[in-house]
Amino acid sequence: MISLQLGDVSHIIQLAIAPVFLLTGVGTKLAVLTSRLARIIDRARVVENLLQTNATVGLEEELVELFQRSHLINRAITLSTTCGLLICLVIAALFVGDAMGLNLDKLIAGLFVGGILSLIGSFVYFMSEIIVATRTLDRQHQRDRIRHLQR
Repeated sequence: MISLQLGDVSHIIQLAIAPVFLLTGVGTKLAVLTSRLARIIDRARVVENLLQTNATVGLEEELVELFQRSHLINRAITLSTTCGLLICLVIAALFVGDAMGLNLDKLIAGLFVGGILSLIGSFVYFMSEIIVATRTLDRQHQRDRIRHLQR
């Protein structure tokens, strides 16, 4: 039988506050990532339609870069979601371990480290996507400058 005192519950809640703040940040990051993915998909549809109507210089290259960006963002979303799930498990393990008097310290530490490593990986993929997006923008800017100078 589980018997929790008010002091025990408040202690568990205090321990869970830091992971909850992390979870809030991960949720915000997921919103940003999914928004970027939606914009990439929308742009890819426009480029595909333009390619069907007329072959414009650079559109095929842009489409390849958009697909590359979408894969990078998908990996970032997957890792951020994994992080969120692991942090939720940390919070659950904190409550279960304290409520049942189980020593789950190593499990909790492992889940937390796994969550942080997933978050790091997500940031790496996010930064990679930003680099590809910036490279695409630079290439388009250079092409526009050359067209402007040729006029």
